[in-house]
Amino acid sequence: MHAIGIDIGGTKIAGAVVDELGAILAEARRPTPAGDSDSLKDAVVEMVRELAAGQEIAAVGVAAPGFIDAAQSLVYYTPNVAWRNEPLREELEERLGLPILIENDANAAGWAEFRFGTGRLVSDMVMITIGTGVGGAIVHNDTLFRGGFGAGAELGHLRLIPGGLPCGCGARGCFEQYGSGRALLRMSNEIADAGGIGNALAEARERNGGLTGAQVGELIAAGDPGALSALRQLGHHLGEACASLAAVLDPQLFVFGGGVSTAGDVLLEPIRTAFLEVLPARGYHPEPEFRVAEFAGDAGVVGAADLARAHFLSAGDPASYSSDPAVPGSRG
Repeated sequence: MHAIGIDIGGTKIAGAVVDELGAILAEARRPTPAGDSDSLKDAVVEMVRELAAGQEIAAVGVAAPGFIDAAQSLVYYTPNVAWRNEPLREELEERLGLPILIENDANAAGWAEFRFGTGRLVSDMVMITIGTGVGGAIVHNDTLFRGGFGAGAELGHLRLIPGGLPCGCGARGCFEQYGSGRALLRMSNEIADAGGIGNALAEARERNGGLTGAQVGELIAAGDPGALSALRQLGHHLGEACASLAAVLDPQLFVFGGGVSTAGDVLLEPIRTAFLEVLPARGYHPEPEFRVAEFAGDAGVVGAADLARAHFLSAGDPASYSSDPAVPGSRG
């Protein structure tokens, strides 16, 4: 039986009908009405109805940025919409008449990689998504880690640099300020300011009235020394953070997603180097693999759909599904 996955992003809502093998059978996209909570919920409802037409749907998984409660029902907080303790599952179920599961967007993307992507042959995996911020997902012993309150695996808010740069969460020195696409842009501007190897960055900035992530990406792909230097700085911070995570979680695999991950081995090389420099008991500690995610923009919808299907079908007949949060998901 198929499931629908919805991924609420800052600029667009993506939706898809997904089968048991992670294949997308139908999909839809529309802009995110981020400033209006009611309009956003209306858009999600309309998209689900559109995708469900003529389909046998077991459940709907909705991936949202921010903190989700352990019952996968309540959105504690999301940065792009004024959702604070929002009973999103209850509202959507009332309107759609379908079983709904709410999931953190990075968790959904990580689950897609674990089930159907580059992590499908391991039992323990950490995924780091490098976008405007830093997202994370942890899979331990074939199970997605959510934490006691449901808001676990917020890897972007690990304290990486004591007393470091201020973060939007209210703390200072968070991983997000040193390992995100926004951080890469800041590092690129600093190199442009210094001149020398940053000449191409400075020229692009002057030509366009400012430096964008897309321009930095183009210069990285072209092998520009200044842009590559910025990417190595980013990779160094990512590698140090991974070493700390490995000391606690001992994953077999680190997976990197998000726009910056398209740099591939050019990004992975400085990550591996920095990881080994600070890995405790180097030479005696098993070393994880580092890979780029296989899924691109579809990871959120595929993961959300699969998690919803597993959750509700594990409870039995989806027509009389259980909303008990204790019913576990399954890798299948």
